[in-house]
Amino acid sequence: MTAAPLPDADAANWVDRRAPARLRPWLKLGRFDRPAGIWLLMLPGWQGAALAAAMQRQAPDLALLAEIFAGAALMRAAGCAYNDIVDRDIDARVARTAGRPIPAGQITVRQAWAFLAGCSLAALAILLTLPPLAIGLGVGSLALVAAYPFMKRITWWPQAWLGLAFNWGALLGFAAAAGALRPPAALLYAAGVFWTLGYDTIYAIQDLEDDALAGVKSSARRLGAAAPRAVAGFYLASFALAVAAAWSAGLSPLFLAPAALAALHLAWQAGRVRVDDPRRALVLFRSNALTGLLLFAAFAAGGVPWR
Repeated sequence: MTAAPLPDADAANWVDRRAPARLRPWLKLGRFDRPAGIWLLMLPGWQGAALAAAMQRQAPDLALLAEIFAGAALMRAAGCAYNDIVDRDIDARVARTAGRPIPAGQITVRQAWAFLAGCSLAALAILLTLPPLAIGLGVGSLALVAAYPFMKRITWWPQAWLGLAFNWGALLGFAAAAGALRPPAALLYAAGVFWTLGYDTIYAIQDLEDDALAGVKSSARRLGAAAPRAVAGFYLASFALAVAAAWSAGLSPLFLAPAALAALHLAWQAGRVRVDDPRRALVLFRSNALTGLLLFAAFAAGGVPWR
């Protein structure tokens, strides 16, 4: 017998269909029933590693990519648990989040802290295998992560703060591959911030009414009917910065074809987003895994000599 999925989880997600019943609340606490967030946290790290390798005309290190994937999955789970601990009272008043394990009474706050600690220690074990600069960057990201749940209480732009946190992996992945930071890494990080600002504004459309009732701020609420145009602007800035990163890194023209596909996908999203269609907003948000993969492929291809 399968459990009812949470509103923002796919109806066929593996947690509700396959996982043992007693493990489901824990897997849902870590959002393993909603893997889009793992991709969106992981892909900037992959892009950073690919960009650093491409500057040396090398392919991305597969072992490093595997470490970034595992670390992103663990830290996303820890971050979601922390977010749910902090937001448990707000989540109980929002229809989309009221069924989450803590507000639903399936997991206690103390148990959630234990889950967070376990995931964080496992991620730390992976981080410690990387070069010193990457370790320092990993530790430095904790301040951004710790502050994020409070941003929706104090600013209309928590999505921008999420961009700062979620794309830190671009710097970490670059540093892990190159042992240093260079200007292309900073441009890639800035591109990611605008990308996240766009896709998380789309995501926030789902909660416009509930957020207003709960007093929660978001870029979607602040922008209102102008949100689709703003998303288009955020995506344009993101793509321009990604191209600037490739240009400053001296990548080959082979970067251009997959990058153009990423640009078309961003334009498709911006053209379809509607503030009165939350279901479509979730579909568009999830599709950003493809955008990130295309940009990763573009940076990897840019490391192949043109002649």
